Amino acid sequence: MARINGVTPEQAGPGLRLIYRLARRGLPKLTGTAPDGALASLQVYALQPKLLRAIGMLEGANSKLNGVDRRLKNIARLRAATMTGCEYCIDIGSQISRHSGLPDEQLLDLHRYRESERFSELEKLVLDFATAMSRTPVEVSDELFAALREHFDERQLVELAAFIALENMVGRFNHAFAIGAPGFSEGMVCARPEPALRAA
Repeated sequence: MARINGVTPEQAGPGLRLIYRLARRGLPKLTGTAPDGALASLQVYALQPKLLRAIGMLEGANSKLNGVDRRLKNIARLRAATMTGCEYCIDIGSQISRHSGLPDEQLLDLHRYRESERFSELEKLVLDFATAMSRTPVEVSDELFAALREHFDERQLVELAAFIALENMVGRFNHAFAIGAPGFSEGMVCARPEPALRAA
């Protein structure tokens, strides 16, 4: 249960109802499903409509970028979600990653990707970047950045970093308001939060 009540579809004005309708229509394309509670995060953002529109524009711009393989960006974003411990983000991120071709075995191994043989060296490098960006404080070393530059040009690095940074922002927002998992991955394999977060 979220810590505050967002703007429900019944309370929303015409513009906001349209945003909710578009979001509900877009979710199945992204995840294959749209469970009850899927709009929980949007409904909280909707308490500040200008902020909701800005977030929507940023998410929209991010989703249109295609310089980096979509599957790589999805696992990077999911890794960031497991680092913040956002239940909503882990739930939807697992389903988005699965929908884009990530097998269950990789979802199960995500928390131990460095030791896993299920990830390629490039995937491990991208996951290292997501991990380093999602720590507090951020710990992106010169060595890691140099390794990334061997595979990605500057535009691609900006795209990848923006994708990870956006997940950190959204995840931390959702976590602060206790916006839980609505069930995108209900009955399926889901990535796990970092062990330190589970223990806490």
